[in-house]
Amino acid sequence: MSTITNHDTSSGLRGGIDLGGTKIQAVVVDRDQRVIGTARRPTPTTGGANDVVGALAETLQAAAESARVEVGALCGVGVGTPGAVDVALGTVSFARNLPGFDATVPLAKLLGDALGTNTALGNDVGVALDAEAKLGAGAGARSFLGVWWGTGVGGGFVIDGARWLGRGAAGEIGHTVVKRNGALCPCGRRGCIEAYAGRRAMELRARKLVKHGAKTMLFDLAEKKKLDRLTSGIWAKAVEKEDRLATRLIDRAVLALAAGIASSVNLLDVEAVVIGGGLGTRFGPPIAERIAQAMTPHLFVPDRPPRVSVAKLGDLSGAIGASLLIDATRE
Repeated sequence: MSTITNHDTSSGLRGGIDLGGTKIQAVVVDRDQRVIGTARRPTPTTGGANDVVGALAETLQAAAESARVEVGALCGVGVGTPGAVDVALGTVSFARNLPGFDATVPLAKLLGDALGTNTALGNDVGVALDAEAKLGAGAGARSFLGVWWGTGVGGGFVIDGARWLGRGAAGEIGHTVVKRNGALCPCGRRGCIEAYAGRRAMELRARKLVKHGAKTMLFDLAEKKKLDRLTSGIWAKAVEKEDRLATRLIDRAVLALAAGIASSVNLLDVEAVVIGGGLGTRFGPPIAERIAQAMTPHLFVPDRPPRVSVAKLGDLSGAIGASLLIDATRE
């Protein structure tokens, strides 16, 4: 997918990058899947694809430095990215939460050229699911649904022990319609789960309500942290302080997530649901329990609900899962 350098890669070390709408998380893992280096940077909000690629390369370099290894010593670098991924071409399309990613971007080649190493792509939630299936909350389940709740709402299915890929864009639960002609989603359609639960959409809703007189501490908290976006931590802090607007929007998100997840369970009858992403991991087990309870009225078989839990690998599940892509490219 990109240029492979001639460095000695016998160590089995691999890099993994989780590209999100708010943050970039990078790890270096050893052959036993142990994380030996990490780094995190904010995702660029302006510019174009090259700015995002530069941030990815910088973050991976920092992770390698923390592991005290050279990037050239890695077998390769895997990237989990939002959008529709063409694994064979190394491209990503329709990742509208990223600047310059509205069109098709040859991300594997661009990043491979920047790092001078082999680079592979996978869907961000898909690779996180692979990590959770192998090492985390999905281990032991033959079938489960993963829901990654962050800037957007991503998802993926593991069926009979293997991730269902469809034609390349399977699992986009965030764009399941929960209300016909409902709220406008960042994807341009209406009534999607993401229109109610995606952090970007929630922030837009909060700004609109504030313009109409609503009171909230959300933006004051962000300003104190010198943040230009409402991160998962800001939402959690506002809810902890019983901010009425933040609480109302989180409640609204939980109901939308529960309706969409329950519908997916009705369709495929999976054993478990794993909640990840920035908001999912930040709010933790209590939010998983709330989602499970809110699902009950929508379940066709309510006396046999799926197990609902939070991603065991937390914020690192996407980056660890991305690192596993390098193993896959060498099989």
